Amino acid sequence: MPESPTDEGLSLPSTVSRIELEGRQIYLVGTAHVSKSSVEDVKTTIDQLRPDTVCIELCEPRFRNLTDPESWRKVNILQVLRQGKAALLLGSLIMTSFQRRIADQLGVKPGAEMLAAVERAQEHGAEIVLVDRLIETTLKRTAARLGFWTRIKLLTQLLTGLVVGEEIDAEQIEKLKEEEQLADALQLMAKEFPQAKETLIDERDTYLAQKIRQADGDTIVAVVGAGHVAGIREKIGQDHDLEPLETVPTRSLRGRILTWLIPATIIGLFVYGFFSGGAEASRDSVLLWLFINGGLSAIGAAAALGHPLTIVSAFVAAPLTSLNPLVAAGWVAGLVQAWIKNPTVRDLEELPDAITTVRGFWSNAVTRVLLVVVLVNLGSTLGTFIAGSWIAARVL
Repeated sequence: MPESPTDEGLSLPSTVSRIELEGRQIYLVGTAHVSKSSVEDVKTTIDQLRPDTVCIELCEPRFRNLTDPESWRKVNILQVLRQGKAALLLGSLIMTSFQRRIADQLGVKPGAEMLAAVERAQEHGAEIVLVDRLIETTLKRTAARLGFWTRIKLLTQLLTGLVVGEEIDAEQIEKLKEEEQLADALQLMAKEFPQAKETLIDERDTYLAQKIRQADGDTIVAVVGAGHVAGIREKIGQDHDLEPLETVPTRSLRGRILTWLIPATIIGLFVYGFFSGGAEASRDSVLLWLFINGGLSAIGAAAALGHPLTIVSAFVAAPLTSLNPLVAAGWVAGLVQAWIKNPTVRDLEELPDAITTVRGFWSNAVTRVLLVVVLVNLGSTLGTFIAGSWIAARVL
């Protein structure tokens, strides 16, 4: 059962919780990811305990990005587009930008407490274990559980937060580590996005607990976000099967049918309109489809500050790709944008700093391509529903 860190001869920070599990001592260091005091808490804990193993709340890609400044050079934006990962990468960069902006306000390097854990573990010869789930899996599982309008709401809030921003002082950051404040934050998140809370927090509590449980060593220090401490303490006493949490749900049969049913319905409305209203009515329906679908997609490209040819390509592609679920207008427009202004090594090197400002986010060649893909796809999706509903109202 969890106990307080009252080990004789030790003076551990108040953010440390001790768990005795099967004869082993596990110490959880609850941190705020942009907190100076969290860095000191990590150093103090590892220096005093000299653990056999240090577990860190990172997955391999995040660990690589944090410890290898050159890793951004290896991003292949064309490969990201071909694999349909533009939205995932954009979402990850937006969340990273929030952390970096707060860190800049406080004069702390993002992930400094994780780097401190790595450095101290290496100094003391402790094994380093990465215990977090792959960020790509987490984001995909989250997206799979969100409905269309929930995704729109979440995307809107992310982009709004990116543009508006908010000054947060050190005292507010430290309050996030207090149990009462933390509970309120989690309850608010659960109220707004209950599906997101389940995948972003609850599932990861289970995943982190099991990975820490599986780590070798008699004395283990686990450096995790303060928001995960309570969940880990609750779940670490039980053995959990991680395979279901590492699986990305495939689209349901209903979803696959709906994906093809929508364009089939639009085509059916064109055909029905031709036979019931004649060539003139059919022409009007086609024009509505072209201008609404293409227009909203072009607006999306323009909002991303895409090249004029990118905007044109979005306008032309969207009405056609909306009738073919295998191709997305955003992919076409993104490839055009990448072809016109292919991201350079310098763009990739500047990416970590670029995402800390709105101007940088929209001017960097990498993030602009991602914005083009996401906003054009959003415009095309809205155009499909609006134009389809309008056409249906005219011909039925």
